[in-house]
Amino acid sequence: MAGQGEADPHAVPQPRAGSGYDRSARHDGEPGPATGRSAVPERSPQPPTGYPTGAPDDPHRRPAPTPRSQPSAVPPAVSPATAPGTARATASVKPVSGASPSPSPAPRADTPAPPASTYGDEGGVDAYVSRETPSREEDDPPLAMEAMRAVQILNPSGEVTMPRPARPRIMCVANQKGGVGKTTTTVNLAVALALHGNRVLVVDLDPQGNASTGLNVPHHAGIPDVYDCLIDNVPLADVAQAVEGIPNLWCVPATIDLAGAEIELVSVVARESRLARAIAAHPETFDYVFIDCPPSLGLLTVNALVAAQEVLIPIQCEYYALEGLNQLINNINLVKQHLNPTLDVSTILLTMYDRRTRLADAVEQDVRNHFGDKVLQAVIPRNVRVSEAPSYGQSVMTYDPGSRGATSYFEAAQEIAERGVKLGGAA
Repeated sequence: MAGQGEADPHAVPQPRAGSGYDRSARHDGEPGPATGRSAVPERSPQPPTGYPTGAPDDPHRRPAPTPRSQPSAVPPAVSPATAPGTARATASVKPVSGASPSPSPAPRADTPAPPASTYGDEGGVDAYVSRETPSREEDDPPLAMEAMRAVQILNPSGEVTMPRPARPRIMCVANQKGGVGKTTTTVNLAVALALHGNRVLVVDLDPQGNASTGLNVPHHAGIPDVYDCLIDNVPLADVAQAVEGIPNLWCVPATIDLAGAEIELVSVVARESRLARAIAAHPETFDYVFIDCPPSLGLLTVNALVAAQEVLIPIQCEYYALEGLNQLINNINLVKQHLNPTLDVSTILLTMYDRRTRLADAVEQDVRNHFGDKVLQAVIPRNVRVSEAPSYGQSVMTYDPGSRGATSYFEAAQEIAERGVKLGGAA
């Protein structure tokens, strides 16, 4: 056994760094002899080109970089051998081990070389993109696109108008499931249509008064409301209030007194048609009348179904919203058979759509397969701006007109207006 300072004669000599020694050259497990690269000095005055002569193929070894030429203002002529279509094919061919690569013509000194690509095999002339090439993001930045949508939705000039229906459209927004977006849909559709030239009336028939809150209409105790119209036969024009900041939009508020209307209407003659007579007696003509229903199938909802000509059903993209839809359709059919033969489910709107989940997509497909063309193409996504707007007494159309929620409700209003033209022509 050799001492600490003596060399072991049986020890395998380790190759010197940079000598080109390759242990993988021998397949019998013994170290292979030094290749011809060991005779080359460590600091070569000339840069290597391709693989060294006589060296075995190493899949982990990268070819040496070619020298970069000096840029010039005159671009060279493209030969067929260096055309963009053939550059990638020729670049992927590797030289055979032991054979020197074919000499390539030296680049001219005045040839501008593209920057080297570091993204795999996509390098070459055809992968080079100039920094001066404008992109769509540079032409239309997100802030500019949001500002364009805001101007389109707010319509400050009043020049852009949605088509007006030939006759008043009375739409009941109903769904016995709570929290599906009935009030939000009523408020935002009404504001979108009113901002684009339509005369709109919103009737808040929910004792919670959320539609009145969203339109910033006072609805505390003592305010004349829809309860007075149903119980005391007060004209609808006396309780309707103009919505501040939104032209051509009026709202009939609802107070807490409306909670007792369900019991008081039981003994009233023609209790199912009280709201229909109040709307018909209004002296002014509206293009749209939206009735926001409570989340139940009681007498208040029946009054709304009798007064309306169309039913708009907002459906949340979840399973529970589909579970109670069958019962709602059955009640609508009963009202149509006995009280209002002209009633029709004309519009289905998908709300609270979360594109990150498969459930939302499955619910959408089921609804579209069942109702067909009645489902609007516009889908309302989950958007925090839509939920924030009522806390400021506004709709999302005026709170954040450039948001995704405002854009979706604007597209839904456009579809409803276009369908009104198809039903009976434009006014």
